[in-house]
Amino acid sequence: MFEFVRKHAKIVMVLLFLLIIPSFVLVGIDGYKRSSEKSEAVATVDGHDITRAEWDAAHTAEVERIRANAPSVDARLLESPEARYATLERLVRERVLLSAASDALLAPSDAALARRLQEDPGIAALRRPDGSMDIDQYRAALARQNMTPEMFEARIRSDLASRQVLAGIATTEIAFAAPADVTLDALLERRSIQVAVFRPKDYAAKVQVSDADLEAYYRSHAEAFRLPEQVDVEYVVLDPAAVRDTITASDADLRSYYDQNLARMTTAEERRASHILITASKDAPAAEREKAKARATELLAQARANPASFAELARKNSQDPGSAASGGDLGFFARGAMVKPFEDAAFGMQKGQIGDVVESDFGYHVIQLTDIKPGRQRSFEDARPELETEYRQQAAQRRFAEVAENFGNSVYEQADALAPVAERLRLKLQTATGVTRTPAPNASGALASPQFLQALFSADAIEKKRNTAAVEIGASQLAAGRVVRHTPARTASLDEVREQVRARLVAERSLALAKQDGAAKLAAWKEKPSEATLPAAVVVARNERPPFAPEIVDAAMRLPTASLPVLSGADLGEDGYAVVRLNKVEPRAKDATQEKQGREQFANWWGTAEAEAYYRLLQERAKVRIKVPKPAGSLRVG
Repeated sequence: MFEFVRKHAKIVMVLLFLLIIPSFVLVGIDGYKRSSEKSEAVATVDGHDITRAEWDAAHTAEVERIRANAPSVDARLLESPEARYATLERLVRERVLLSAASDALLAPSDAALARRLQEDPGIAALRRPDGSMDIDQYRAALARQNMTPEMFEARIRSDLASRQVLAGIATTEIAFAAPADVTLDALLERRSIQVAVFRPKDYAAKVQVSDADLEAYYRSHAEAFRLPEQVDVEYVVLDPAAVRDTITASDADLRSYYDQNLARMTTAEERRASHILITASKDAPAAEREKAKARATELLAQARANPASFAELARKNSQDPGSAASGGDLGFFARGAMVKPFEDAAFGMQKGQIGDVVESDFGYHVIQLTDIKPGRQRSFEDARPELETEYRQQAAQRRFAEVAENFGNSVYEQADALAPVAERLRLKLQTATGVTRTPAPNASGALASPQFLQALFSADAIEKKRNTAAVEIGASQLAAGRVVRHTPARTASLDEVREQVRARLVAERSLALAKQDGAAKLAAWKEKPSEATLPAAVVVARNERPPFAPEIVDAAMRLPTASLPVLSGADLGEDGYAVVRLNKVEPRAKDATQEKQGREQFANWWGTAEAEAYYRLLQERAKVRIKVPKPAGSLRVG
């Protein structure tokens, strides 16, 4: 075989050419490009890539989690470049810690996994009144998140292993008294200060600028008035909501859907009962269980003799800590909520009846059935609005892939206009002006997607005014756009930005006057302290919300205390200048309890700092490299 290839290399090359070219024709170059984009590595951890697809999936999951916990949160914040980058940093952190856990052979025990599951409030909500887990509900809840119990528990184990990596550093720090005291003294010490602030706005009226000044400032700062490349665009977005709006549900469709979901339309019968429990574990000796049964039988006789006294008997005698205080009342429950012997007895009784003693794994129960709430089947007419919404949503999900393919083909085949595809698929044709290569701070939807903006600024879209390909801008969201007008980057003329130039020049000169006056006042007041005119004193501390700019508090806390009062200046940047006089120092209050709490807090801070330093070391060992640029203003995620 290989000998044939060697001897007939040209023939093989022709055959391969004939095989590869049709694949581009059938699949489309755009398909290869999209696949390449999805597999593009955005970061590398320990030699393993994190792909853009993994990043997108992680961010989608993060957005869904945040929206579930805070439905009112602004969606634009969640889709901002800063938010997406923060998700990537979290993903990198997870991979670094998992790699370190694997290297250290950290494997959480079954007991640790069980404790974690018991602490999870979502899992706790699936427990029956007797404390046992409703396995069917557990599986159903995970299925809604596209997970099996095995997948979920593997994720919990990974999380526990990752936590172990840093826990050994963060939780074993010892706080020595000397450094703790120095830190706490500096943090909790309070100082009485007087502050005079020299603000630029108070000097603006003194600034005079001529046309020559404006011309000179404009020439020397021309780059500051450069306008970025911009496009005016029209675009359409396809998502399940858009598909849903095109779906109509006939009466027959809805009645069929109603019949298929009849179980959900039916409310199960519920019963309310009170009980008196005499505990006896199933492993207890026979004599102990007989004694418990005898006591339950005795209480049964008393309850039947005076049914009205059942609640009082339960309060005094029931050994169920969850219901004894409320007279044994267990509230309403449906089938499947109680252990089977209890359930069978309760659902076999008449309202008001006190049944025979019931044995369960918990002991012996005396049960009084107090109420019955019959099951109810919702009528078709009553459930119709809800059914129609569900039907259209599900139909939209099913049809989305088909419509998405049609959408992608349409914007490509009729590349000189978007209106026909918008009309055919009943999509809203949207417009935007002044769109730049990077998302605007208030951008949302398609215009917040870097991938979509990249497509809009492609040579094909700008020079030939062709539709972009269908770009994935989110989970089940596609967008296509068309450039209507393109404006190259340019420097704005002085006439266009004259008022901006004037404002900047006045602001700069006002700031210079404020700082100059502040420094002069500081020198004069240092020479003649009695002539200082300062507002009333204010007490500040590092751990309290400052009434001034942080720079003022920082300057006050840095002043020497050997000889008071003492004066100093604080440069407030664009906010001007401040003169600070320190009059008095109040050492932090100390008592045994506060000392103990303070040192514990210092130990936590120190442990957190050391854990973070260790994580940075792990990053270096894992040769972490994030390959996408960090947006301006992003916060590092630790």
